[in-house]
Amino acid sequence: MESWIRRLKFYGVGFGIGLLFVFIFFQNRGCSWLPENRVKNSILDRLLVVSDETAEILKKRGVNKKELIQFLNDGDVIFGESEKDKDDKVYVIEKDGKKYLFTLPFESFIAEVQLGNKASEAKTSTEGYGQIWRYPNDSTLVYPDSTALVTCQQDYLGLVNPMDILKELKKTGRIDFAKSDLTITPKPEHYLMFERDDKEIGMKMIWYKNKLNLQSFVIPDSTNCE
Repeated sequence: MESWIRRLKFYGVGFGIGLLFVFIFFQNRGCSWLPENRVKNSILDRLLVVSDETAEILKKRGVNKKELIQFLNDGDVIFGESEKDKDDKVYVIEKDGKKYLFTLPFESFIAEVQLGNKASEAKTSTEGYGQIWRYPNDSTLVYPDSTALVTCQQDYLGLVNPMDILKELKKTGRIDFAKSDLTITPKPEHYLMFERDDKEIGMKMIWYKNKLNLQSFVIPDSTNCE
């Protein structure tokens, strides 16, 4: 019995040291079950978008993509100031006296960075364009529908491999807020676009099983795919 208690004490000491290392050296990021990290993971599991207007302000402040992601990783989620009990959630994250708001529309694959201090006043953009500052780390993020229309459009564009679509997005991808409708149920519709051969190619997409489900392309040329 005494040996069992001794082993239990050693286990407790080792477990405590392990937690200490996690909290000090990894700043809690190793504990995905903590409420704060669950929020951050929810943001990073989506496309992190910044409106052109907000991006210009951040640029003037000397804030780039890398610094913003670092802010998100290291900052504290202020739950008391966040709108966390609604379908369209808004989280306030603070670091070194600075705050950014992150809107997470319901069933949407975007999280938008916004300026300001009050989560109750933050709304996901409905006009203009947004830049995509970060993509989830998933090489199979784009999942095209297997309909005859989408298959034909992929053949026409020479983008049969979904990974090639993702590459195009990462090069010049943007979101058109005005052409997106995040109020549609059961799944909001997003309008993403990229430039290819001096043409703007649009894509109507929804979020399905953590993938960007491509519903159809919007191509300026006649494709005979209708």
